[in-house]
Amino acid sequence: MQADLAIHCGDIVRLPVLEGFRKCSKRSIAVHGNSDPVELKETLPYTELIEIEGLRLGITHPAWGREEFPPTELFNDFKEKPDIIIFGHTHQPLFETIEETLFVNPGQGYKSFMVDSTIAQLNLENRSIKGEIITIK
Repeated sequence: MQADLAIHCGDIVRLPVLEGFRKCSKRSIAVHGNSDPVELKETLPYTELIEIEGLRLGITHPAWGREEFPPTELFNDFKEKPDIIIFGHTHQPLFETIEETLFVNPGQGYKSFMVDSTIAQLNLENRSIKGEIITIK
């Protein structure tokens, strides 16, 4: 099954990874992260705000978040309040509604010593949101 839209929240690290990612769905959006090289930072935006099924999705990689921060601080990355904020940087999966906004951090797309590989799957239809964090084995 191919996704209608795939979103990458930064720390892509290499251009071939971005090229492969873009082939995995009908449409893709990526933002750059703090670990990305200059060539990707010059190519990809820091944030994106898109609308799907009447819902505003904000996408960001909050590299300003050195220590743990409350997800509501992500509102500052956008001119208007998104219905959903999808973000990277912390590598900690999150799927939680706060102040009527769904915050989604898909986690880390690769397995490391102490952290599983995870992705987030969202289904949006008629302003309805369903989704989950999925562990990749």
